[in-house]
Amino acid sequence: MEINWEGVYPALTTPFTSDDAIDYPVFEKNLHAQMEAGVHGVILGGTLGEASSLLNEEKYDLVRFTVEKTAGRIPVVMNIAEQTTRGAAAAAREAERCGASGLMLLPPMRYNADSRETLAYFRAVADATPLPVMIYNNPVDYKIMVTLDMFAAMAEWPTIHAVKESTRDVTNVTRMINRFGDRFKILCGVDTLALESLLLGAHGWVAGLVDAFPAETVAVYRMAKEGRVADAAALYRWFMPLLELDIHPKLVQYIKLAGVATGLGTEHVRAPRLPLEGEERDRVWKIIQDAIRARKSLSIG
Repeated sequence: MEINWEGVYPALTTPFTSDDAIDYPVFEKNLHAQMEAGVHGVILGGTLGEASSLLNEEKYDLVRFTVEKTAGRIPVVMNIAEQTTRGAAAAAREAERCGASGLMLLPPMRYNADSRETLAYFRAVADATPLPVMIYNNPVDYKIMVTLDMFAAMAEWPTIHAVKESTRDVTNVTRMINRFGDRFKILCGVDTLALESLLLGAHGWVAGLVDAFPAETVAVYRMAKEGRVADAAALYRWFMPLLELDIHPKLVQYIKLAGVATGLGTEHVRAPRLPLEGEERDRVWKIIQDAIRARKSLSIG
């Protein structure tokens, strides 16, 4: 299925059962809620999807399951976060065989590769499959910055289509547009910078709190793109205490807890992560419940 890399792309959580298996019924419930809200695609096996603790076969099973359940309604994107170039290229080929529509690609894991090495890694994946690729630029969490000069090199590669912009520097949206025009689609990857990025010209939003609040996330995107800035800002202000859960080291646990509150998930995580408890859980739960009580109408204005 063709991807235009515009709109809301949930970074889906991976729900688990109490005995540490993937909870496919809960996953399917969330998936259908996302589609009903009008998301434009889904991303599997990212940070929120607990990629680092999923077995490869589990990732591919998730892709096959999601492709079956979406039935061509929206594109399915698989994240690649591998330690070796060979492993990344193999994952890309397998994602294609499983029916994925595209790839999200992180730089090499664990090794702090320089620009030449990172580009060689990206090139190997781009050459492994005709699937379109979105580069995930997140130097805050993954320690490798994909620079404008590196994107200039990749501009010559036909399957590199987009960037998930997670540098946490919103001016990077303007820098990318100034240098490359419309060559790359830009999707904001930080929930707390989404509206700002969209108003500056970003084409989409790889969202986290969408896992618990799909309708509100899609509404912010649509209002921004329709020029309803005051309405988008009002909804975004309500949303912000929740969106801030996306920029914490325990974002997986926090967003999964939000999914519990809205009936779209469970708290089970895979070790070494552990479920929240005590004061921390109470504090996050209060943030979520306060927001639910103050929930805004989606027809603001």
